[in-house]
This record gives sequence, C-alpha cells and structure tokens, in this order.
Amino acid sequence: MADLSTYHTFDFEHGPWQRPVYRKGEGRAVIVMHEMPGLHPQVVRFADRLVDAGMTVFLPSLFGEPGRTLSMGYAASEMFKGICIRREFSTWATNRSSPVVDWLRGLARHAHEECGGAGVGAIGMCFTGGFALAMMTEPSVIAPVLSQPSLPLAIGFGKDKRKGAIDASPDEINCARRRTQEEGIRVLGLRFEGDPLVPPERFAYLKKELGDGFEPIVLQDASAKPGEPMQAHSVLTVHLDDSSPDTPTRKVEARVIDFFAERLTADANPVSVGSAD
Repeated sequence: MADLSTYHTFDFEHGPWQRPVYRKGEGRAVIVMHEMPGLHPQVVRFADRLVDAGMTVFLPSLFGEPGRTLSMGYAASEMFKGICIRREFSTWATNRSSPVVDWLRGLARHAHEECGGAGVGAIGMCFTGGFALAMMTEPSVIAPVLSQPSLPLAIGFGKDKRKGAIDASPDEINCARRRTQEEGIRVLGLRFEGDPLVPPERFAYLKKELGDGFEPIVLQDASAKPGEPMQAHSVLTVHLDDSSPDTPTRKVEARVIDFFAERLTADANPVSVGSAD
C-alpha cells in the first residue's frame, strides 16, 4: 500500500484557509483531491502512479487524518463532520460550489507557477468530485476530472432536484462551457452505473451543459473490486480491481493518466494570468 512518507509536505495558505499539501514527482502538475474519509493509502496509490507517469502530484489534505487506513467507522465519522459541521463544504447546495474551492484555485496557481507547462490537471473524488469543474474559473486548470462526483447529496427532501445538479454556480458552469468551446478543454467524468451517490441525471446534466466537452465514463457495477463491503462507488481507489492491468477499472485509470499526460504536455492552449470568467 502507498506511503505518504515519500512525499514532501508544506502548508499552503490562501484566503482564510491553510491546509497541508503533500508533493511528489517531477513534471507537470496534477492536483489530486481525496475522497471521504481522507487522504487514505488508496488515494496515494493513484497519486504514485501519476508520479510514475512523469507528473508532479499535489495532494491537499482537506479533511480526515493523512495516511490513515480506510474503515467504515472512520468514513462514517468524517461524513458526519462534512455534512453537519464543516462550513467550507456545500453539501446540499445546487447553485454554488464549496467555499474551499477558492483555496484550491490558489493551489492550482501555485502549482502551475512551480511546475510550468500549459497548465495543471485537477481530479476530485466523491465529496470533492465536482471541485475540479468549479476550479475551471482558474485559467491554469486545463485538465479536469470528476470521479464519482457526489455533491449535492441526492438524498432526503429535494433529492430529485439535486440528482440533476452539480456543486457549481451558474457562473462556474458558464465558464466551463465557454472554455470547452473556445479552448478545446475536455472534462472527464467517472462513475459506476448503479451508484446512488452519483445518479445518471447528474451526468446527463453535465452532458447537456458541456456537450462534446464532457466525456462520461460509466462502469458496470460488476467490474468493481470484489469483496468490498460498500456498493461500487470509488472508481480509482477502493473499488479499483488491481488484479490485472486489463480489468475495466485499471483501463479507466490508464485513461485518466493518459488524459493528464496528453493535456499537460501539449504545447497548445497556453494559459495566462487572470480570471477566465
């Protein structure tokens, strides 16, 4: 299992927030935003594979205990805190992103200044899945990936409305649409077909808004790693079947890594300082 001890750690401050960030690798920058319950070893495994592919990875710790092994009790505790306590996350909102996204935009600018190139990649998972889309108002973000984007939570009262929404404001959606049309940026989306946390209406909404700029990748539930207690959900971590390079989930992982490599090493679409919106 992957180990954070091989990463350099620094504290990054932007706006009202300061968070630890784990950095490793050489090459163009990719910001990997972990899922619930935190920066667990399977997220680090994915990050290590990006490093092996020649990229520099920035792993911000947004909640949980960095490096702690995943467990159901740990996940339930952090989910409760995320829904009920932490104000930097918008769990239910359908027309705005989480406040912490502004901090992530600042981290993207920092990573781009440090690593250079046409821009940076950004991938969110589960609770952070939609963050990469909202981050597109930062011009340096040119390769966004939404892995099982689970916000707003499509449960309880008003769930039908939240199914066909994403945690981004109208201005952020408009910016993403404009950048896909004018800059040729593509947005990847990953989900398991039967995942109730990422209903099909959410991907249908993204396709309607972004058109050919959105590439949905939907996996059959049966392709998830067998033996896990929870329903197929975490495409690149918990439910990634690592038994062979030819499993459907490993092929999706390879697609994501290739996507970053292609977009970040291309000479086209250089970005400039300033806001895209």
